[in-house]
Amino acid sequence: MQLQRWWRFSAVSVMNVVVTQTLLLSFYRFTPMGAAWANVFAVGLSAIPAFVILRRWVWDKTGDCSVTREIIPFWTYSFLGLIVSTAAVAAIEARWPSAIAVSVANIACFGALWVTKFLLLDQWLFGNQGGEARRHAPASGTRWGTPTTTRTRESESDPARSG
Repeated sequence: MQLQRWWRFSAVSVMNVVVTQTLLLSFYRFTPMGAAWANVFAVGLSAIPAFVILRRWVWDKTGDCSVTREIIPFWTYSFLGLIVSTAAVAAIEARWPSAIAVSVANIACFGALWVTKFLLLDQWLFGNQGGEARRHAPASGTRWGTPTTTRTRESESDPARSG
């Protein structure tokens, strides 16, 4: 299961890089905003679908989100990446005002944070924490997720007992 999560996390990360880079380069090239603001908008917008897809597809979480266990830590980590990458793209733009240099700076920052992000999400945020075993184990009084009843041949054949 861990390997499957790693591959799915990688696939979502690749998708997120494509979305982020498309937004970053579009904002940087086609609007008057500089690299720092283009990065803020690109990272902020791309983090929304990344959170939803990571939560649902990679860690198989559905239902309500835990604010303290999922939302705040994910967005705190995303904000950390935003700060680091924004500082990097601003510094790169000051030295080499090139869309490619800005793009490489953004990718380098998030690449450096990528492995730790997987570990954080897997072990602390969306990870197992015993939940997978509980989710797949039958509840007490059930067999394979359906309620168990005890009926004997005698109660099945006698209408007065089958009530």
